[in-house]
Amino acid sequence: MNRMLRKVAIAVAFFALLQTGCSGQPLTTREKGTLAGGVLGAGTGAIIGAAVGHPGAGAAIGGGIGALSGGLIGNELQNQEIKQHHLQHEVASQSRQLEQQRRDIEALRQQQETE
Repeated sequence: MNRMLRKVAIAVAFFALLQTGCSGQPLTTREKGTLAGGVLGAGTGAIIGAAVGHPGAGAAIGGGIGALSGGLIGNELQNQEIKQHHLQHEVASQSRQLEQQRRDIEALRQQQETE
């Protein structure tokens, strides 16, 4: 039973490394959530499955549920990051416009003083 648990752990680690190594890009928040959830779910499932004599089935079920849950959480976090990025971009744009308007007002004041 201990040997089977070790094989499952090795398989989970292998697939985790495979997932991270396939892309030349850094992992997105969604991918990180899916990967972390899958690994944690598989590990937890293997432990629970080992208690009832089926560590492989427990790892598979736990990994699937964990990956789905982690993906959903990672997706929500990634959506929040995107919204935050857009908001920061909009604030920066408005700050630039405001500064330009201040310069325009100052130029008009100076023009009125010279007239």
